[in-house]
Amino acid sequence: MSLYTSLCAGALFPLHERLKGHSSVALRKQLEASQWWPRERFEADRVERLRMFLAEIGQRVPYYREVFQQLRFDPRSVQSIDDLRQLPLLTKPIIRAQVERLKAQDHGELTRYNTGGSSGEPLVFYMGKSRKSHDVAAKWRATRWWGVDIGDPELVVWGSPIELGTQDRIRKLRDGLMRSTLLPAFEMSAANLDRFVEVIRSVRPAMLFGYPSSLSLIAQHARAAGRAMDQLGIRVAFVTSEKLYPEQEQTIREVFGCPVANGYGARDAGFIAHQCPAGSLHISAEHVIVETLQPDGTPVPAGQAGEIVITHMATAEFPFVRYRTGDVGVLDDGTCSCGRCLPVLREVQGRTTDFVVARDGTIMHGLALIYTVRDLPGVERFRIEQLSLDETVVKIVAGTGFDAASEQRIVHDFRARLGSAVRVRIEKVGEIPNEASGKYRYVVSHVKPGARSERA
Repeated sequence: MSLYTSLCAGALFPLHERLKGHSSVALRKQLEASQWWPRERFEADRVERLRMFLAEIGQRVPYYREVFQQLRFDPRSVQSIDDLRQLPLLTKPIIRAQVERLKAQDHGELTRYNTGGSSGEPLVFYMGKSRKSHDVAAKWRATRWWGVDIGDPELVVWGSPIELGTQDRIRKLRDGLMRSTLLPAFEMSAANLDRFVEVIRSVRPAMLFGYPSSLSLIAQHARAAGRAMDQLGIRVAFVTSEKLYPEQEQTIREVFGCPVANGYGARDAGFIAHQCPAGSLHISAEHVIVETLQPDGTPVPAGQAGEIVITHMATAEFPFVRYRTGDVGVLDDGTCSCGRCLPVLREVQGRTTDFVVARDGTIMHGLALIYTVRDLPGVERFRIEQLSLDETVVKIVAGTGFDAASEQRIVHDFRARLGSAVRVRIEKVGEIPNEASGKYRYVVSHVKPGARSERA
């Protein structure tokens, strides 16, 4: 570890977190100790955390106070993680309907977030400082598993408006101090890909972070251009937010000359699991409980696929209890050769975000279009289907609040991204079914990179 990295990880970043009122430094140290505990001690601690969490929300959160009363559920009776099954599942429609009653009474500072999630259903929720601190600490611990730390040069390929829309002086100063460079995943034109390759070669980051589709596209472009990227000192490429396909992993690993560490999480559900150098996707189980369920809500055994349901025990101010993610995964009841007692998520299935292609050939992350639709009022469900370079259809299950202005906003923003001559059709439908696999795809593009417009 360099002297500057030691300064960042040991002083500058802790100061940053303390000024924000976060407890992530102390939590990271606790997590790095508890991951080596004997399994019996670890599980006993989780049950005690769960008991305390449920007792707190049963007192402070109006929605759960009523649920517990109706079920005659006493948190003090919890003796195992399995006792969670006495409680109902939490869904996006419930959160939308009960959003104010899900806030704890006398809650502290809450930050509003929105996300389309993996199901494509827009969701507004809130996050307190405890949840933020736990997520930062869990990600920080996982980063250190790979021999890198905060302050090592980092290059991020990302697309969230939260990350890309707040590049003010304070943010730029912080990123500069922490040696973090951000590239926009939305803008994958040939010219930008050339620039991205040169930025990576110039920065010589110790770690990459981004969507697997974006990093693999940059890697493919570098390979095609004959630009060597495997001698830059990159130690690891962290990927998340999409399913990592084997061909993507191979391309990233070969081009950048580093291992690929897969991660699983979501803005609503939290930092759930991350891969260790031994290859296991470890759950951040000190504060995250993962269940896998059949469609009827009954648990599936380890080794079989089921819907991933999350309970995040650091969300007392806006609880996520048995939250249906819409993702499908497989739990593993085995242990990892790394020696950590953290349970393993063997596989996450069916989570993907497609690229779309503009009329001028620019390849963009599908989220470039999703962000326009997902937070519009009255959008209950949606699917974006790019039929050709000249036509894109947006199917909307519309509720109260979705009006002509909403349609105009979609058309305007999509044409700004895809091209002013693109036909953008909006179809209001009563239902948008899942695919045969059970997963929901909210972006489907039938356009391959390099395709030509019929009206060119």
